[in-house]
Amino acid sequence: MIVFAENRKAKFDYTVLEPFDAGLVLTGYETKAVREGGAALVGSYLSFDKGELWLIHARIAPYSKMGKKEGVDPLRRRKVLLHTRELTKIFGKLQQKGLTLIPFSLYPRGRQIKLSFGLCRGKHEHDKRETIKRRDIDRETRSEI
Repeated sequence: MIVFAENRKAKFDYTVLEPFDAGLVLTGYETKAVREGGAALVGSYLSFDKGELWLIHARIAPYSKMGKKEGVDPLRRRKVLLHTRELTKIFGKLQQKGLTLIPFSLYPRGRQIKLSFGLCRGKHEHDKRETIKRRDIDRETRSEI
């Protein structure tokens, strides 16, 4: 599967409780820039505002072949498209302490660009060490085979 942008560290820093996929509201030049590889999800998150879900701090650089680049904000908030029942379900789960919405990747589905994100809980330092140990053990067993 083609992935335009990926937040690789997110699955190391957070425990994924429930994954979701959604659409994004992008302008024409943003869509072209994402397909060109000009997107970064590191440090971004999703937040509710007035009943709508928004992607915040995701960087989409201006399209390279675009002429005048004045007035273009690469860090602007972008609306996430989900059904109302999914939004209410996610909003209800977010009321629990310590849960957050973290984006994982941007990928194509047909002509559209989709966002993969998850309902997550932050890992403690000892959980991260356990993940590293498990990954090393898996790597050693694969090399022995």
